[in-house]
Amino acid sequence: MTWRNRRLPAARRAATVLATVGAALAGTLFTAPGAHAADSDITFSNVVINKGKPIVLGTGARIEVPLTYTLKTKVKLDHWSVRVRRGTGDNVTMLAIGSIQWSCGQSAAGGYTYYDCDESLQIDPDTLPSGKKLVNSDATVWNTSGLAIKVDGSSDLDLLSTTTRLKRASVIAGADASPEPVTKGKPITVKGTLKRANWNTHRYDLYGGQKVTLQFKAAGTTTYTNVKTITATSAGALKTAATAAKDGTWRWYYAGNSVTGAYATNGDYVDVR
Repeated sequence: MTWRNRRLPAARRAATVLATVGAALAGTLFTAPGAHAADSDITFSNVVINKGKPIVLGTGARIEVPLTYTLKTKVKLDHWSVRVRRGTGDNVTMLAIGSIQWSCGQSAAGGYTYYDCDESLQIDPDTLPSGKKLVNSDATVWNTSGLAIKVDGSSDLDLLSTTTRLKRASVIAGADASPEPVTKGKPITVKGTLKRANWNTHRYDLYGGQKVTLQFKAAGTTTYTNVKTITATSAGALKTAATAAKDGTWRWYYAGNSVTGAYATNGDYVDVR
């Protein structure tokens, strides 16, 4: 798979999903020989990454992130791409190892050709185009750029104003409400352990000192309500008690922070008798 962002027939688009970019090859795909300042005849706009939400990554699992944008050009292009990047000069890191283009509608007006593109960025915490892996300091704001390669082989690099935030995934392990069943009016104890992806070691570590909320959804309803908020111990342990008044489902909800994604457990149904 390459970063050749031209509209593909359905069969080729499907095949593209299965392809993988190796680290060495990906590095060359992100380097544009002769790239220069933005050409006024080529502009990228309306760039939206992950529907405007932060990108949350765990360890080891590759994800696909939606990307939409508009390309406006007066010149013929061989291919183009919008890239998520951080750093400057020779110290630039690209995030995605590949791109899948699902559609790229074409129109014309005022001497320009417009491409409204719908794509997916393939992101793997264990594989960056540079051959490196994500580290914890990568949980920050990333910038974007647009690269267009003309049919004559020259290129145009456009630094874009759109940014996206990368966050480390969180998880609450061992969530459990007990006893089950429980006598009405008696206490129910809910436990769990908060963990967070550590990109330096590529495992999940205990995450202490965070505010986590216990929520309840009564049987027959669809909405969770907040019961109480507690602070995880230094070892990430969660434990609290609440009164069992009616049948329903209990869960933990962690709202996340500037470098950590939110997480909600599936919930544990408890029968009250």
